[in-house]
Amino acid sequence: MLMGSKPPRAIVTRPEREAAQWVARLQARGIAASALPLIAITAVHSPALRQALEQAREQMGRYRAVMFVSGNAAQHFFESNQVPALCQQALTAINTRVWAPGPGTVAMLRDAGVPGERIDAPGADAAQYDSEALWQVVAGQIGPGDRVLIVRGTSEPGAAGGTGRDWLAAQIGAAGGAVDFVAAYERRAPTLDADQLALARGAAGDGSIWLLSSSEAVAHLAAALPGQDWSRARALATHPRIAQAAREAGFGQVMQCRPAFNEVAASIESPHEH
Repeated sequence: MLMGSKPPRAIVTRPEREAAQWVARLQARGIAASALPLIAITAVHSPALRQALEQAREQMGRYRAVMFVSGNAAQHFFESNQVPALCQQALTAINTRVWAPGPGTVAMLRDAGVPGERIDAPGADAAQYDSEALWQVVAGQIGPGDRVLIVRGTSEPGAAGGTGRDWLAAQIGAAGGAVDFVAAYERRAPTLDADQLALARGAAGDGSIWLLSSSEAVAHLAAALPGQDWSRARALATHPRIAQAAREAGFGQVMQCRPAFNEVAASIESPHEH
């Protein structure tokens, strides 16, 4: 960044809770930032999904490992006041490991009372925080007969078990293990108000950098503004698959970096170096 110049504004598209945290941290660093959540997160509403979630909580101790796909998965799994105590008992009783794909999920698990020594996650220097990086850490834990519970979200309220992390499930199966899924939360397209739509249209061509951390968020943005010209828009994606989704949506400039905060902030401050 040139001496005296200001970094471009960042448009933070994470779900509302995470977006507020990222905006606060970016602003504290001197980067103008606005939240535009492109994924709405809610608890599961279907009685069948809620029953399955309660059962999974009660049976946590029967698994070799429980994998939480995100901080939202951890937050909604541990939403009941009784859950942390139950899970503490399960984790103490047997050798259940708790898997997390990245530091945000680790932090939420710690906040929920999961002992740090039970948590497995990619290291801070991992190239990505995803299933592939996690599997490199935990593959040796799984053998024939081991069962793993994957706690994830669902974009289809009626879909039993939720969606996502099929690659990880396939690796567990290839190692002789078995996988159960449970949906702990629902992901939906947000309902953007007039001010949010105006923010999005302006940021399509005013030099702002869109922080994209989900391919699903890119799809929701395109659906919210059909026909919008994104050829002058700039995006910073935290995974190759997200970068590809941004290019397919028509973003004229797509950069990429690891999802670590300091690297994201540095990429905003020096956008032409990435």
